[in-house]
Amino acid sequence: MPVPELLQNRLSLPAIGAPLFIISNPKLVVAQCTAGIVGAFPSLNARAAEQLDGWLHEITTALAAWDAANLKQKSAPYAVNLIVHRSNTRLEHDLALCEKYRVPVVITSLGARPEVNAAIHAYGGIVLHDVINNDFARKAIEKGADGLIAVAAGAGGHAGTLSPFALVQEIRAWFSGPVALSGAIATGGAILAAQACGADLAYIGSAFIATEEANASNGYKQALVEGSAADIVYSNLFTGVHGNYLRASIEAAGLDPDHLPEGNVSTMNFHEGATKAWKDIWGAGQGIGAIKSVLPAADLVARLRREYAAARKEVAAF
Repeated sequence: MPVPELLQNRLSLPAIGAPLFIISNPKLVVAQCTAGIVGAFPSLNARAAEQLDGWLHEITTALAAWDAANLKQKSAPYAVNLIVHRSNTRLEHDLALCEKYRVPVVITSLGARPEVNAAIHAYGGIVLHDVINNDFARKAIEKGADGLIAVAAGAGGHAGTLSPFALVQEIRAWFSGPVALSGAIATGGAILAAQACGADLAYIGSAFIATEEANASNGYKQALVEGSAADIVYSNLFTGVHGNYLRASIEAAGLDPDHLPEGNVSTMNFHEGATKAWKDIWGAGQGIGAIKSVLPAADLVARLRREYAAARKEVAAF
């Protein structure tokens, strides 16, 4: 299966650091890219629209400086996540800045928009669209996405319910382009497993929340270190879209995680209400049992590399 040309020979590990709402910031993105994986952030994490220009300048400047000083180990490309749902009133503004900085990879979410894809293709960028089922995957490719992020059961934040084996299998029956797999991937062995089932890249989120660079509270990070899959609750109450959240944060908000009411799409927004939801209700995936401590992002990537190499050796020896 193909890895996009702009990623070839640029990755130390076949992985993308998922864009984490509120959590991802330029410091984390630069640390991920210089460690050899794609670093990503949602454009809406720059809370003021004008702040996004500064963030993109900071990232591109830092990566250019790294590349000049590390000719044999250049940084991986970075990515920006755009919410293309009609309720995102900042889409046009944020897309224009992606064009200005020629953002290498754009990850689109909550809808597929041909005009957005065309604008990114015009300067040579690529578009990866996240999907939770095969129908959405087909629509995304039909509308011009270059590749897919298959968001399977167990992924942190907004997530689907399909087994990664079933989801990738159905997509690979008709699509031979780039696929990243999301869902409880927090070890090097899981990265290799993602490739074995047909994905090109792993898409890793929760593990990077428990890093020193991440914009998360100490309580949030420690909850991940102490948590396991049993601590994850799946609900659509908080944003109108189903997602996975930490039980402890739901209880801290005075709610019963075992008896949550249904939300609906009318509660979906990407401004103050959503910020409060993600700030107080902590997203996390089912793979958090692999998180044992809070580390610098580079150290986490190094651990994943070691585990990935060891898993490959075990498989080769089988």
